Parts: sequence; structure tokens; C-alpha cells
Amino acid sequence: MAIPWGTIKSLLIFFGPMLLPKAISYYRSARASPAAAGMPIQPLPLPAFRAIAILATTALVLLLRALPLFSPENVFLRTQSRLQIPTDVLFNRLATLRPGNVLTPTDNALRAKFVNLESRLLYLQHGPDALANCPFCSSEDPRSYFYYALPALLIPHLLNLILVSLATSSLISGPHGPKWRSAAAITAGLGAALDAYLASSYNYQANARATRLSDLEFFFWTARATRLFLLCVFDAALAALLYLSATNRAFAAPPGAAERVEAVTRRLAATKSRLNAVGIVKNTALRDEDLRARTQAYWQHEGRLMREVMEEREVVEGVNNALENRINIQDITRDADAYALNVLPRMEEVVKESVVG
Repeated sequence: MAIPWGTIKSLLIFFGPMLLPKAISYYRSARASPAAAGMPIQPLPLPAFRAIAILATTALVLLLRALPLFSPENVFLRTQSRLQIPTDVLFNRLATLRPGNVLTPTDNALRAKFVNLESRLLYLQHGPDALANCPFCSSEDPRSYFYYALPALLIPHLLNLILVSLATSSLISGPHGPKWRSAAAITAGLGAALDAYLASSYNYQANARATRLSDLEFFFWTARATRLFLLCVFDAALAALLYLSATNRAFAAPPGAAERVEAVTRRLAATKSRLNAVGIVKNTALRDEDLRARTQAYWQHEGRLMREVMEEREVVEGVNNALENRINIQDITRDADAYALNVLPRMEEVVKESVVG
């Protein structure tokens, strides 16, 4: 049985004040977590852009398919006829709307099925394809129409699930999509199951009491449009989540221990390569006679220049003032000793390690 809209509103009024603040708090926490982990906002990576493009295109196609222009024809709306209209009158009206006033094969199949009110009620529940083309269905077994219509009902869900799985795969989205893949698949599966349940439990007999066209509930067409629109919203929401997490705006998890170790290792390797390059340049400069002479001349000139500067009266007074009033020589000496010990170990430790080795 379908849940009445009044019950839904009552549930929202009751649970809304409790759940809405928690949802807002969770979103703020998820949005602030990247900044707390020291992860700056970054441009949208190309793999994430590909995944978002797939999801956005799928959402746009679903939105267009949900429009009444692409919806199957409803003969009651097309002819503006009430449910209890005689079959001949209904299809005579429909024939005047067809090219050459000739009914189509689907129209003739529906005309053969509209022998009683039950068939018309099932038409409003399952649509024209099930009534016109099902070879094993009959109004005496209403469930048979549901079994025939179930694959067509699930096809949009399955196709959307395939595209979502493709968009969130590591092949398309790199490392940004797989974190959302399980949640997206579970949500898509639950949506398909809920859609099938609502179609199966719908009380199609409620339309039997409708005497006017405006009183009819066209369940098949309403459910189709709602299904496609919700799939569109689902894809758009997934694209938004993927964008937020890929750019570190929200829902971005800090890198794991293995990734951090790998990043530090790469940085250390790069630093070692630079140090090796500096050593090679220095070794080359010391071995080359011309470069060695130029280096010695530079340092001799630098030493002479500094001696001349330090002999000036203003400089001597400034240095003495700093040493007496602003600089603590003991702290500087202690920091220099600690730095030297960190760079060069004590001789006793080197001797001890050599003996043990």
C-alpha cells in the first residue's frame, strides 16, 4: 500500500526538528574536516572532471526523459475522457486524432483489452505497453501485469547504476570516485527496490470511484516522471559530492599512513638528489684549478671586506650594544651545540657503533 502524503507530512513535522540540526552539524563537520587535516582547496582534477561530466550528462538525459513530451501516450488524457466512457466512443475519439483517422496496432490492442473496468484500472497502474503487448496477462490475474511491467520499471535503475559505477570507477575518476561507489550502489539498489515495492503495493482500485477525469490518479505516468526525476537528482547529488571531495572543499579524507610515508620518501629522495648535485658541483669546483682559484679569491675578498666593516666605529658600537642588551650568548651557544650534535654525532657514539658492528 502506498504511504499517504498526509502521513509523510506528519513524519516530517515530527522528525524534522530532530534530524535537520544533526544533518546541518554533520555537513559542517564534514566541510571543516579537510581544513582541520591541513588539506588546502585544490583545482578540480581531470579524473574527477571526467566522472562529473558523465554524471551531469546522465542527469540531463534523465531530466529530459522525465518531461511529458517523452512520456507514453495516455488515451484518457489525450481524448479528455472519463474512465467509465464506452470503449467505442473512447476509440472513435482517439481515431479522430490519428493520421487518416486510422487507429494504430497499439490502439487496436488496447481496444481489445478494454472490455471491463478492471482492465482500465490496470492500464492506469501499469501503462499502455503492459496492457497492449503482454501475451500472458489477463485482468483475472492482476499480478501478471506487474510481472510483465517489472523489467521496464527496473531498466532505468539498472542503466543508471551501470553509468554511476563507471563514473565512480578508478579507471574514470582515479582515486576520487571509489570512496563514493559503495554508497552510490547501495542507494541505487534501495531506490530500485522501493520503486518496485510501491508499484506492486499500489491500490489501483481507488480509481474505480473516480467519476471525472480530474479525479483520476495516473499512477504509471506520475511514477515514471518521479522515477526519472529522482534518478536525475541522485546523479546530480553524487556529482556535487564528488566535486566537493575532489577539491577538498568537504568530505575529503586525509591521506593514509602508507600514502604519507610514500610522500615523505619521495621528498627525501628528491632532497638527496639535490644534495648529491650540490656535492658534485662543489667537487668539480674544488678539482678545477681555475674554479678553485676564483673561489679562494672570492672568500679572501669577502674576509677582507668584513674585517674593514667590523673595524668601523658605528658597527663595533652596534655589536657591543646587541651583545650586552638584546642577545643572550648562552642561549645561542646552547642552540648551536644542539644543532651541531644533531648534524654530527658525538665521537664516542661513532666509536661505540663501530665496535658493536
